[in-house]
Amino acid sequence: MARGQGPTVRRRRLASELRRLREAADLTIDEVGEKLECSASKVSRIETGHVGVTPRDARDMLALYGITGDEQEALVQLAREARKRGWWHAYNEVFTGTFVGLEADASSLRAFQALLVPGLLQTERYAFSVIRALRPDAEESETRRRVAARMARQQLLTDDPPVEYWAVIDEAVLHRVVDSPEVMAEQLYRITAMAEKPNVTVQVVPFGAGAHPGMEGPFLIMGFPEQADPDVVYVDDSTSSGLYLEQPDDVRRYALMFDHLRAAALKPDDSVALITDAAGRFAEQAAAVQEPRNTNPRQ
Repeated sequence: MARGQGPTVRRRRLASELRRLREAADLTIDEVGEKLECSASKVSRIETGHVGVTPRDARDMLALYGITGDEQEALVQLAREARKRGWWHAYNEVFTGTFVGLEADASSLRAFQALLVPGLLQTERYAFSVIRALRPDAEESETRRRVAARMARQQLLTDDPPVEYWAVIDEAVLHRVVDSPEVMAEQLYRITAMAEKPNVTVQVVPFGAGAHPGMEGPFLIMGFPEQADPDVVYVDDSTSSGLYLEQPDDVRRYALMFDHLRAAALKPDDSVALITDAAGRFAEQAAAVQEPRNTNPRQ
């Protein structure tokens, strides 16, 4: 499937179009609810993309707005396509909100992380330790299910066509020991391997950069191939669903923040060299721990 043609983006596009057509018809949400004999909250949730819309509801709304013929049929077909299930529905108990659907449809992803390796670059063992730390009350089976879901997301980087992925991380990520030196060495070498792919760029903001825009917290900017689908910023606000920003001013602000972070970071080649050095140090520590100890040395 080409990027930007998944059900989540189609639902978002349809929601935006239904809102535009309602406003063009000079109708309020309350008036639409009254005329269609449904609640105003249902209409509002459809227009914000929080819930899907059935082809029948879409047809009724469009008829009310004076949309007929081919234009109506095209939008009703969009409603049908928006109801298809994506691969992530197999992990419904793991994924909440629309994040994974939007991520799967994006043609470009710009990510910043200050504390952890971004999820799309994590190894299984690193991801397991992170998820276990964030959800200490979860059963091991649930943790492993979440790890499997995270690994499935990483297919984005090797899809045909693959997503363009640009990650900026703080140098602190290279020093925080998650699980063990062995796991860290494996994880950091994984980042350097992924950075060799033409669609993946990784940069590190060094400690010497001082204060930077990313200190506000991690974020992800999702870009889409169609002009009808504006960029979305996802901000991890420590809730189950996060915060989505779609207003042009908000998106521009985060795009500018990302540009400043790229400028403050080491160049990609220098970043990979720094990550490789850190991985080497962890590998040496892991080897030292694994060396057999002679508990009865001869005098």
